[in-house]
Amino acid sequence: MQRTDVIVVGAGPTGLFLAGELALLGVRVTVLERLQEPDPTIKAGSINVASAEILDRRGLLPAAEDVQRRLLASVGAFAGRKSAFVNQPDSHEEGSHERTSHEEGARERAAHRFPVAGHFAGMLFRNELVDQGDPVLARHTAAANGILVPQHDLELLLAAHCARLGVEVRRGVEVHGVRGADANLTDDDVDADVVVETSAGELTAGWVVAADGGRSAIRRQLGIDFVGTDPQMVGYQAVADFDDPGELSRGWTWTPRGIYAYGPIPGRVLVARFGPQPQDRDAPVTLEELQQAVRDVTGVNVTLNGLRGRATRWSDNARQAQSYRHGRVLLAGDAAHVHSPFSGQGLNLGLGDAVNLGWKLAATVHGYAPAGLLDTYESERHPIAAWVLDWTRAQVALMRGDERTAQLRKVVGEELFTVPGVMNRVVALTSGITQHYDVTDTPADKVADDITDKIADNLADEGTAKIADEIADKAAAPVGSIAGDVALSSGDRLADHAHDGRFVLVGRSPDGRFAQAVRPLEHRVAYVADPASETSQPSLFVRPDGVIIWAASRDTASSDDAVLKELDTAVQRWVGTH
Repeated sequence: MQRTDVIVVGAGPTGLFLAGELALLGVRVTVLERLQEPDPTIKAGSINVASAEILDRRGLLPAAEDVQRRLLASVGAFAGRKSAFVNQPDSHEEGSHERTSHEEGARERAAHRFPVAGHFAGMLFRNELVDQGDPVLARHTAAANGILVPQHDLELLLAAHCARLGVEVRRGVEVHGVRGADANLTDDDVDADVVVETSAGELTAGWVVAADGGRSAIRRQLGIDFVGTDPQMVGYQAVADFDDPGELSRGWTWTPRGIYAYGPIPGRVLVARFGPQPQDRDAPVTLEELQQAVRDVTGVNVTLNGLRGRATRWSDNARQAQSYRHGRVLLAGDAAHVHSPFSGQGLNLGLGDAVNLGWKLAATVHGYAPAGLLDTYESERHPIAAWVLDWTRAQVALMRGDERTAQLRKVVGEELFTVPGVMNRVVALTSGITQHYDVTDTPADKVADDITDKIADNLADEGTAKIADEIADKAAAPVGSIAGDVALSSGDRLADHAHDGRFVLVGRSPDGRFAQAVRPLEHRVAYVADPASETSQPSLFVRPDGVIIWAASRDTASSDDAVLKELDTAVQRWVGTH
């Protein structure tokens, strides 16, 4: 039987990006997909900022920006104008994304604004209510021109990325189940194999990742509980030819039967109505079924003449796997969690799984993973998915058409969302940039106490300005958060040094002493010296998934041995020592 290091089941965005991550780090990976071609069915219409930053860190942002430019051109006057949530620098030629100089890149980044795009329960985010000076948002603007990437285009982009890396993607292969997925196997059982039973015969691998969707055959076979809440609504999405859209409103509209959105692409329609589920949810959506759903929800007697591609049917079924691992089999993407598709949260959640799991699984395959590293995949990602499920449930609850829910929407939309700072918070949460992991042995409240003690003990000696600078440094680089856009004095950015999937250590110590801590690990850690930085920004140690695992202010970097000890601890905990 043919053997590979890892078999990824499913060639959606999660499976393809994960395969690319593994291949970047020298892992032999095969992707199995039951469909002969990428699915053109209309699904998520964009990605969030955190996902765009994932692409940026792997050098794929220019391709995403090209997709966005083409999309804006395709929708014409409806969305092709300059808008508050799409950055379109005048200096860009169509199809050109090359930065001709460091100065041009710096000017372009300075002109970026955080993309205020999306909605909560159909309540559109309002740019005029967002403070672009918010330091949280300001650290995440570099990828703003690469968020309007529909799922189908993203899959094509990632498939091309995998092809460049030599990943084998076998299409038309249906996976029936696995053997040898012993839940008692440990990471040290190097000779263990998992047999994957497929329509093309049996394949073996050291590890299997099930990224085969919400109805994952592998998850079901392994008996992993998929717990959550039953659906309350049925939704449809398609691009259709209307005889006359007539009275259909652009954007999101609530009705007594549910909610619908028409546009921005001509003919694109999404409708969701509360009520019973169809008897056969696997049956293809017919033109007649879609037309009736549109009429029921909108109250407009429209006529559909045809479909461009296939229509999709979905629900707000919200469930999560109780465990993301069963021996040598791991779950990712929709195989690990499902929920309503509003705001494309499922696509973004799956990409977050992939970028978190890839480097950890690669380290485990190669045998240099620190003890317990792979277990942090579930401990870090499971709470994030649980939060997203609740976030989507809350939106569905606000979409009901009854009078009391309408009154609640009015309070939320007209009272709460207009309070200064609230819209910033909602936009940041939806964009994915607020994700945070516990990556140190020091609890967050201990860090806060240390800052308080520092102020009390040293205020007289060091002065308020210096204390304020130290607090600002910690706020600018909160350990456990996503790094965002980190500019370097050379004109490069941190993301430019992360394309090969390594850790990145940005050393801003004048004497360069931090380089010593990672020099023996240069094959896994990229060290970037930035001593000439004109800012007081801290030195940073960043994981391959963009998460900060250590930071040190410039003032203490050269003199405090405790800082070096903290860096060494971070190296041993996340990188390993051999």
